[in-house]
Amino acid sequence: MSNLVSGTTLAEIAALIGDVARANMLSALMDGRALSAGELAFHAGVGAPTTSGHLAKLTEANILAVEKQGRHRYYRLATPAVAEALEALMSLVADGPKRHRPTGPRDEAMRAARTCYDHLAGRLGVAIADSLVARGHVRLADGAGLVTPEGDRFLCDFGIDLNRKSGSAQANAFGAPVARTLDKGSRPLCRTCLDWSERRHHLAGRLGAELCRHLLERGWIERIKDSRAIAVTPMGVTGFQERFGFTPA
Repeated sequence: MSNLVSGTTLAEIAALIGDVARANMLSALMDGRALSAGELAFHAGVGAPTTSGHLAKLTEANILAVEKQGRHRYYRLATPAVAEALEALMSLVADGPKRHRPTGPRDEAMRAARTCYDHLAGRLGVAIADSLVARGHVRLADGAGLVTPEGDRFLCDFGIDLNRKSGSAQANAFGAPVARTLDKGSRPLCRTCLDWSERRHHLAGRLGAELCRHLLERGWIERIKDSRAIAVTPMGVTGFQERFGFTPA
């Protein structure tokens, strides 16, 4: 049963997210991976005792979930809904008052390609969505998406089976489990997500997650250390040109 939403409960959640250190932790977890307390302390810029307190509050509020692997504990966003709420807040920030801050390489890398929880965003994510729509593989309307029979054949030929059930959690470079792709039926097959940097839509849902996973496994894209940004590999440049008909910008 869901909790009743009131101004008080909404303010409590907003206050948890509104702390700078906790906001930095949540932003780091928007790449879909589970991170250790030490890794989150690095992103937040605070010490271990302070980090423990923040993580306890976020876990108690069901904003974060804990993954145990041996003697180690890793933290991830509790649900895709948490990621969606954070992405919506990022869109509000992007549309808010302009802050005079010099841009750097990290900013451009994030705009070019990044993970939005478990799917791709930035110019790359939007370009993939545009390609699938233009070729009639996906139809989008009112925030929802439909994979056409042609699209299903294209995806199967590409190595993506949207009817499979998720397996065990994978591990990141630190040996921590990444967020699982949810089983068929427990999550929309395809939906759109408004990209805060491009102000257009990229693909989310199971399709978006499977595309991101598959592109990482094929070596077309790779994660940039200590960032949500994604780099397109030389193999990926060729692959996107041949399979999707565009050159990553």
